[in-house]
Amino acid sequence: MGMQGALQILYPPQCISCAAPVQSDFGLCTDCWRETPFVSGLVCDKCGVPLPGQDSAERAFCDDCMMIARPWDRGRAALMYHENGRRLVLALKHGDRMDLARPASTWMLKAAKPILQPGMLAVPVPLHWTRLFRRRFNQAALLSRAIAKSAGIDHCPDALRRNRSTGSQDNKTRDARFANLVGAFVVPKPREKRVEGRDILLVDDVMTSGATFAAGTEALLAAGARSVSVLCLARVAKDG
Repeated sequence: MGMQGALQILYPPQCISCAAPVQSDFGLCTDCWRETPFVSGLVCDKCGVPLPGQDSAERAFCDDCMMIARPWDRGRAALMYHENGRRLVLALKHGDRMDLARPASTWMLKAAKPILQPGMLAVPVPLHWTRLFRRRFNQAALLSRAIAKSAGIDHCPDALRRNRSTGSQDNKTRDARFANLVGAFVVPKPREKRVEGRDILLVDDVMTSGATFAAGTEALLAAGARSVSVLCLARVAKDG
């Protein structure tokens, strides 16, 4: 028996969500898979939210993305932020479940296939240094690194810097979220050459209003990026 087989006997694979037995590592059991709201079918080409109708080659947009200026080109999401999707995001973000970055990045890469371009540069949304110090890791950077490795594209974890602490966006109105993030990001001088002329894949864990992605995109475009597309693990859908 090989070492891998011995390890599986001693430590059999468990569901990443509920710890029930599963067939392979980093998988979900049948019940948790059913409760995980994966995004599929027709989606908004800007933010990745599911739309009614049949998937087609034509680009479709949700009401929000038709009314709100989105500085990025295209966007996708792997999950919706409710039920087990929300639980998995919170476990990664606040529960020190860094192991979840591996399966999450696989789901994200599958969702991103329509928007990936050869020669893209993957860039994570950064945390302010004070929050990074408290949390010890940036979940967006874990995701973007794994996505870049699997997709065979370049990765630059420090292409963006958060200039100031913007605090929590929870309980803020949409307009307040956007106002809070104006000028919050910048491309550091030493990284401008990495960004200039590149198609960027900007990665974060959750998209709510799109304010964070908008601010990050504007900073990247100001530094000379050719285009920016966005990718998140989970998309928060508006009520109703």
